Amino acid sequence: MAHIEPFYVMECAKKAVELARSQECADSPMIFLNIGEPDFTAPAPVQRAAEKALRDGRTQYTDATGLPELRERISQWYARRFGVDVSARRIVITAGASAALQLACLALIERGDEVLMPDPSYPCNRHFVAAADGVAVLLPTTSEQRFQLSRAAIEQAWNARTRGVLLACPSNPTGTSIDPLEMRRIFEFVRERGGFGIVDEIYLGLSYEARYGASALEIGEDVISINSFSKYFSMTGWRLGWIVAPESLVPHLERLAQNLYICASALAQHAALACFDDDAIAEYERRRAQFRERRDYFVPALERLGLHVPVIPDGAFYAWADCSAHASNSWDFVFDVMRRAHVALTPGRDFGRNAAQRFVRLSFASSMAQLHSAVARLERALRQDT
Repeated sequence: MAHIEPFYVMECAKKAVELARSQECADSPMIFLNIGEPDFTAPAPVQRAAEKALRDGRTQYTDATGLPELRERISQWYARRFGVDVSARRIVITAGASAALQLACLALIERGDEVLMPDPSYPCNRHFVAAADGVAVLLPTTSEQRFQLSRAAIEQAWNARTRGVLLACPSNPTGTSIDPLEMRRIFEFVRERGGFGIVDEIYLGLSYEARYGASALEIGEDVISINSFSKYFSMTGWRLGWIVAPESLVPHLERLAQNLYICASALAQHAALACFDDDAIAEYERRRAQFRERRDYFVPALERLGLHVPVIPDGAFYAWADCSAHASNSWDFVFDVMRRAHVALTPGRDFGRNAAQRFVRLSFASSMAQLHSAVARLERALRQDT
């Protein structure tokens, strides 16, 4: 526990909820731009599939690796969406992407192994490494690097204790991706060193630029990809994800899953089969277009407010904004805005140490109406500071 810090996103969320329930917010309800959760829920075909599975009593344990038919549907989705041949045998269904990362880290990391990660990055990823007795090494990144690691940075940091890299594409908190050519160069180097490469691709379905819309799985079968039904598929609370791994690693992941949580939710798995129906995919694509519209409104609006976004997010639904024009510390800025504007944001300290005091993460997963209201409130509050 000494190596695992509090999840400050959730700590701030508790404070925001507490304030939202107070009389202070009675006439001005809190707007939550702090949590990475789509405002959309599972579409009708998925809900109907869940209801049918429940009526039919299909709620018993599944294989630890997941329903064979769901693994096959995911395999087909990779071929149709990304043009990548991924055998269903390489896919393991997990209790969310978090469980997938936990399985991967436990299977690959020995005590003291170092894993290279970008700073900033999603905090739980480094905690999965710590939970496996590894050491997460955060490498500072810049806006010129799109807040992502490069082969050059990895080469410079690699040493005798380095075991591999853990990347995210698109990234939380920045919404930025690694150029596919650079990703290929990274994996070439990692292979040369006999290391492993894990890529968190849970936001890949929410890519907005064709240049960054490819899966790292096209690089080769040694790529380990983490994915989820939470973001693109709008099933956050269903706790369902998957991992694509080399086939030789799957029996080890299966053994760990059997012991740690037996299997992912059977009901969620049966419902998720409907995610790949044509009408469901059409709905997900409409939602992706809406997220892009929100980005195209929200990021310029933040710029006008003096909240500079150094790199336009090409995926996910986050803006990584510099608040130093308004405050010397993003932690204080977040609580000040929460109190005065009733808008909840996330301070940078969760995501690393590199300029964390300057940055805040804002989610544009809320409706356009909510985003308009949030911008208006922020404008009023920040105008009072000038």
